[in-house]
Amino acid sequence: MKRILFFLVLISIVSCKPEIREKETATIEIIPEPDFTITTQVKTHYKFSSEIPPILKVADGSVIEAFTQEATGGQLTINSTLEDYSKVDWEKVHVLTGPIYVEGAEKGDVLAVELLDLEPGDWGWTGMEPGFGFLAGEHDTWLFKTYELDKKNNVVHFSENISVPLNPFAGVMAVAPDSTAMLTTYPPRANGGNMDDPHLVKGVTVYLPVFNKGALFSIGDPHAVQGLGEVVGTAVECDMRIRFRLSVIKDKKISEPEYESKAYYATTGFGTTIDEAAKKATRYMVEHISKTYDMSWEEAYMLCSLIGDLKIAEVVDVPHMLVTMHIPKRVFENDTRD
Repeated sequence: MKRILFFLVLISIVSCKPEIREKETATIEIIPEPDFTITTQVKTHYKFSSEIPPILKVADGSVIEAFTQEATGGQLTINSTLEDYSKVDWEKVHVLTGPIYVEGAEKGDVLAVELLDLEPGDWGWTGMEPGFGFLAGEHDTWLFKTYELDKKNNVVHFSENISVPLNPFAGVMAVAPDSTAMLTTYPPRANGGNMDDPHLVKGVTVYLPVFNKGALFSIGDPHAVQGLGEVVGTAVECDMRIRFRLSVIKDKKISEPEYESKAYYATTGFGTTIDEAAKKATRYMVEHISKTYDMSWEEAYMLCSLIGDLKIAEVVDVPHMLVTMHIPKRVFENDTRD
């Protein structure tokens, strides 16, 4: 009996080892507590200009939590109809949270926006109309959908048979442009803006060139999920709680936004054509590789042909389109030469 009991205890101990090992090696994600919280009650804006006064001044390295509204700023709800969608005032789109003044930021610096957490709201919408989208003018159809976001299963149910995994990100991230004019937020520009790039998710750091003292950063146009291109002109538009860190970089020079994750580095290029945008994204990546890895321009250009992936981020925010180029970091970390 004692022998049987001993073996039962031994089997129990052995069977528990994998679970104990998993607990010992498991990493617990810790999201920093915000230094500042911006609610939806704070004044928003829907233009880009160096003349828009900041709603908040923060120290370099501060963590901000922003409760951002869907693109129309409350003109639509989950109970809205196609008629409601047809009456949206597009002059008040996009509704942006900010600007945020970052102490120490000067013209010529780079503002790093570290995306720490993005939590979509409970519902979203997608709209389509004849005069908007990549195929504008090729159809005369209006369509409007609202959805309850299934955050338990991390999907949005597009229809009874189609569910799409959530991939929350902010469609608009920007510093104030080098202009006092009140510019529309629709096209992407050198200051960032309506980039609509679904790669700008949690864990990514976005780099924006600074054009004004304090940078004057704004964020908004949250999307629960969107495909590359956003061809119909809208994504699953939703409210979102976004937590991010703002840091000033003095020793980095860029012309247009760039970003990176643990796995890749990316450059962006905007233009009135895909060709123009793609050439700019390529040119910026050649410059990045050449400077970062002490390589000649020619070698960096050749390497882009081997590892560079051009991606069409968006094609609907006229007059500009946005193309990105991604390169995997592992290529530079695994030198197997003797």
